[in-house]
Amino acid sequence: MAKMSKLLSLVMTGTLALSLTACGGGSKTDEGSTSSNASGTSSNTTETVKEKNVTITFQNIYPDPTDPKNKLMNKLVKQYETDHPNIKIELDSLNTDQQKLKLKTQAASKEVPDITVVNPAAQMQPFVDAKLLAPLNDMLDQNGLKDTFQDGLLDWYSFDGNTYALPDGNNIGVVYYNKELFDKAGVKVPTTFEEMLDVVKTLKSQKIQPMAIGEKDSWTGSFLFMNMLLRTNNGPGFLKDVVDKKKTFDDPAFKEAVDAFENLVQAGAFQDGATSFDYNAGENLFKTGKAAMYYMGTWATGGIETSSVNGKVGVFKFPTINGKGNPDEFMLAPGSAFAISADSKHLDETKAFLNWFMINFPKEAFEAKGAVGIGQKVDGDFKAAGYSDMAMDVLGLFKDVKGGDLAFDNTMNPGTAQVHLTSIQNLFAQKKDATEVAKEHQAAFEANNK
Repeated sequence: MAKMSKLLSLVMTGTLALSLTACGGGSKTDEGSTSSNASGTSSNTTETVKEKNVTITFQNIYPDPTDPKNKLMNKLVKQYETDHPNIKIELDSLNTDQQKLKLKTQAASKEVPDITVVNPAAQMQPFVDAKLLAPLNDMLDQNGLKDTFQDGLLDWYSFDGNTYALPDGNNIGVVYYNKELFDKAGVKVPTTFEEMLDVVKTLKSQKIQPMAIGEKDSWTGSFLFMNMLLRTNNGPGFLKDVVDKKKTFDDPAFKEAVDAFENLVQAGAFQDGATSFDYNAGENLFKTGKAAMYYMGTWATGGIETSSVNGKVGVFKFPTINGKGNPDEFMLAPGSAFAISADSKHLDETKAFLNWFMINFPKEAFEAKGAVGIGQKVDGDFKAAGYSDMAMDVLGLFKDVKGGDLAFDNTMNPGTAQVHLTSIQNLFAQKKDATEVAKEHQAAFEANNK
C-alpha cells in the first residue's frame, strides 16, 4: 500500500513536474562532466570507456517510425555512435507482446540482451529473482541521473534496495476521441457507460468505426477491461483483495465488468478482426482518422499529436458504469523500463551508454513532442513549445487523479496473468457467460498460488 500511495502522489503531482515553466536548461548534470555537441545533447566524459570495438544490443518497444520515441531513440543512438566510434548500438525493435515473448525465450537460455525492456512490479520480479538483471544503483549516481526521475517512481523497479530498471514513462488510461467524427455523427462525449454504448451504436449506424484497438497484443484489451473493473468495483483494489483472499473472481463486480466489456464488443465498438491488429496497426486506425475513439495510456499522446488527426482530437475520462465508480480514478501505468543484463559481456560500456541515453531522454522527448507522460522531470513550457490543445488537456487530467489501479499483469503472477490476457482476448471472438470467465480466472489464480 505504501507503493500505491507513492504512485498516486507521482501521478497527481510528479507528472506535472513536467514543469510548465519557461525553459531553463536541460536535464541535471554535474558541472564539468559533460561536453556539448551539434545535436544539443550532452556527452558523458566522466566514464572511462575502454577504446575497444564493442557492440551493444538494445532491445526496445519503439518499432513504429511515426512514434516520437522511435525518432528520438534513433537520434540519440546515432549521436552516441558518432561520439564513440568504437561503440555500435544494435537495435532490436519489437512491439510489446513480441518483445515480452522474445525476452522470455532469451531468459530461459540466459541470453538476455545487453539492454532489454521490463515492466514494473510483478512482471519484472521473476527476472530479478533469477538474477538476470544487473543492479543499476551505481549508474543512477552518475551525472545526477537518479534526480531526473519523478520522486518515488523508481520504487516500482526496485527490490531489496537495488534498482534494476529505468522507466520511460508514468501514465494514466484515457479515451481519445476525434471531434470531427463526433460532430459528423451528432454525438457528444459520454459521461456514463450507457451513453458510451449509445455513442457506439450511433457512430456505427453512420458507418463510422466507433473504436480502435490493437488486440493482437493482448494487453490492450486487458488495460481497457481493468478500467471497467475499476468502475464496477466502485474503486481500486479488487486484485489486491483477491490476493489477500478477501474476494474471489466470482465476485459480482468482476462479472459485471465482464458483462459490460462484452456489451461494448457486441455493440460493434471495435473494428472487424481486432485480434489480428497489433498495437501499432490498431493505433494507426485512430491516427489516420478511421476510428472515432481510442482507449489507451497517455503515452499515445505524442504519436497522435504528430499524426494527420492532430488538431481534431480531444480526450475524456472513462465514464461510470451503472452509476458506479469515480471518473477521477484511472488506470495507473508506471511505464516499461530499460534493464541491463547481469551477464552482459560489455557491462561497463552498456551502463555508460544507458546513463547517457537517459540523461538526454527528457530534453529530446520534449523537443520531439513526446514528453507527455514520461517518467522524468522536464523543464519546459509545453504550450510555447507548440504542444497541441489535446496535449494540454491530457496534462490537465493528471491534476484530477484521485486514485486508481495497476494493470493486471503488473499485479498478478505471470501464470495467472497469461490466463487473464487470453480469456479477455477470447471475448473479442465469442460472447461467454461472465460466470465462466470468472471461473477461468479463479482456477488460474488458485493453480498459480498453491
